[in-house]
Amino acid sequence: MGDNPAVGVIGVGLMGSAVALRLLEQGRPVRVWSRFREEAAAAIDQGATWSDDTAVDCDRVVVCLYSGDVVADVLGPLVPRLRAGQVFIDVTTCPPEKSEAMGARLAAVGVRYLASPVSGNSEQTRRGEATWIVGGDRSAFDACADLWSALARNVFHVGGWGDAARMKLASNLVLGLNRAVLAEGLAFAEAIGLDPATTLEVFRGSMAYSKAIDVKGRKMIDHDYTVQARLSQHLRDVRLMLEAASAAGLPLPLADAHRRLLEAAEAQGWGDLDNSAVIDVYRTRKPC
Repeated sequence: MGDNPAVGVIGVGLMGSAVALRLLEQGRPVRVWSRFREEAAAAIDQGATWSDDTAVDCDRVVVCLYSGDVVADVLGPLVPRLRAGQVFIDVTTCPPEKSEAMGARLAAVGVRYLASPVSGNSEQTRRGEATWIVGGDRSAFDACADLWSALARNVFHVGGWGDAARMKLASNLVLGLNRAVLAEGLAFAEAIGLDPATTLEVFRGSMAYSKAIDVKGRKMIDHDYTVQARLSQHLRDVRLMLEAASAAGLPLPLADAHRRLLEAAEAQGWGDLDNSAVIDVYRTRKPC
């Protein structure tokens, strides 16, 4: 396939488009396919090629779909046509058992599967600033070293297929709570009469700092809920965390409070907004 073979991208919504555009910027030919063709417009405008056979044509394919069930629905019918030696890099956040089942299913036909959820939003991914958490065969991981350097600021191989999903949930638990605490702190500052911009700068320069301040603070102050990562998607992740913790016999009281906060936001119709919209639960003083 030449010295610079095309990388496939399956699913070009928010995250898939970010991956495709990042690869194109790095000089990689990209072939795309999505369940909704209109999602591919931005990537195609920047030089990607649409292919109905993206998953079959490319030696390495990045999968960016909504859930493990969707991954199974999309890839399952293609399994008989896949080739031994292909590598599938699955960005989808899903339960560990879904990753393990897909990895085993592809391994049965000689396809190497890397569960590779991303810690970071679509904008960070687009800029190559996100962290990729990878589980699967170490030799397959090493064979993708050139892709990791093109796509990620940090990349970690954390073990088997399910371990990547588990690590993403643990990482997202901390990330989501940082964002929720920021929303609560800014709402508190507004309620007691402090200037929001000054408050944000104090947070940034004090021990209250977290990366959420840089990524979401200004959006919260400006009521800018342009989507980087949808609120409803993080609610899905929080529910997965709570399910996994329940199975392990561990209570997660802060994560459960976060679930209620996100559900209150979703009940207001904000699920498709950026997850920074969670601050408006406090501003409207709706119970959660």
